[in-house]
Amino acid sequence: MTTLGIAMVGHEFMGAAHSQAWRVAPRFFDLPVRPVMAVLCGRDPDRTGAAAARLGWAEAVTDWKSVLDRDDVHVVDICTPGDTHAEIAVAALDAGKHVLCEKPLANTVDEAVAMAEAADRAALRGVRAMVGFSYRRVPALSLARDLVAQGRLGRVHHVRAVYLQDWIVDPAAPLSWRLDKEKAGSGALGDIGAHIVDAAQFILGDTISEVSGTMETFVPQRPVAAAHSGLSGTAVSGETGPVTVDDAALFLARFTGGALGSFEATRFANGRKNALRIEVNGSAGSLAFDFEDMNVLQFFDGTEDAAVAGFRRIVVTEPGHPYVSAWWPAGHVLGYEHAFTHQAVDFVQAVAAGTDPAPSFADGLQVQRVLAAVETSATSRTWQQV
Repeated sequence: MTTLGIAMVGHEFMGAAHSQAWRVAPRFFDLPVRPVMAVLCGRDPDRTGAAAARLGWAEAVTDWKSVLDRDDVHVVDICTPGDTHAEIAVAALDAGKHVLCEKPLANTVDEAVAMAEAADRAALRGVRAMVGFSYRRVPALSLARDLVAQGRLGRVHHVRAVYLQDWIVDPAAPLSWRLDKEKAGSGALGDIGAHIVDAAQFILGDTISEVSGTMETFVPQRPVAAAHSGLSGTAVSGETGPVTVDDAALFLARFTGGALGSFEATRFANGRKNALRIEVNGSAGSLAFDFEDMNVLQFFDGTEDAAVAGFRRIVVTEPGHPYVSAWWPAGHVLGYEHAFTHQAVDFVQAVAAGTDPAPSFADGLQVQRVLAAVETSATSRTWQQV
């Protein structure tokens, strides 16, 4: 096989990001097979056709099931709301298609279990599945993982992770599918909290075993949306509907290896646009990262002479840093979209090599179990095992 035909389901915010990745990946990275943007799937024929032309897809269809029998489609890329993930992923895997699915893996643990089981069945036939936690592919976070794996932080004691946004702080911001539990599963917890859960587990190479959390919905009613795109929309005058998800979630966590963690996910941090921040403290050092300065990793080497020791600002743009050698000269920074390109590259390489890509559906299921435990804890007011 010299090409890998891609069918993508969904074409809004994440669909645009994934399209960029499929277009760019074979032009900057030496891939063993070339991804081909074969077909885009969406519900509305006019909007899907327009999106296909704009984003670079060869064809547009309105029935995602129609791609499962096509010989020119080898991968199904799922960029739809969470309530559709399980049906599409299980059907695609059972049809012999490799699957890349956006995060969180599903809306419920039961759905995630079904998806992980389908991935296990498919793996026996050489069919691969991966969940799209794209922040793993930010070079600075990949470097953080490497430093922990090398023992540069010693024994990890603390993890502090927050994901702060403000796009719905205005109570007049209209309802979208992200504020509907049936479609989204949860609010800030699943939408952005899932990212910091995965990032923390990725960096530590460890899993969360126990949580204690709380959740809050600050604006319980919002204007009904007349139209919505990405994170913005317009409202229907005078008509409101219920917000059925959390606006903010906070929780404490214990890791299997003994580390303690604190996590906060909110879309009400006024002035914070996309502040995914994580700090890890160990017996021999610390590291800190902020996505709003995404090309930088702060590293403290606790073994240095105290007279000169301090946090070191590492600009993660050197050719020896993860993924960077395919791009620009040192100091020429990368952006949000590059993480999706790296994700596409890793997925294609795993499929071509016949190896299991990471994060797997099993990894996605682990994150789903953490989210579910936080929700249970928030109502029971007790610690919950994951």
